[in-house]
Amino acid sequence: MTPDDIKRVIIDALTRIAPEIDPASIEPGASFRDQLDLDSMDFLNFVLALHDRLGVDIPEVDYPRLYALDGAVAYLASKTGAN
Repeated sequence: MTPDDIKRVIIDALTRIAPEIDPASIEPGASFRDQLDLDSMDFLNFVLALHDRLGVDIPEVDYPRLYALDGAVAYLASKTGAN
């Protein structure tokens, strides 16, 4: 799995949680909560979706690393061994 594959998984998970999201409008360095108006339940569902899709255990202490697209891709790439 490449970082681009991970990015697609992240965007897919976000659009399943909040279908009104325009994937093209997601800013790589901006917080998902701020730019997409996600609440804590939405964010938890997002984390669970990533776990289900990628098979990666994400401890709660690492949740802040998933707050923005760039950080989430980097974190998940390190957990999956993506190149």
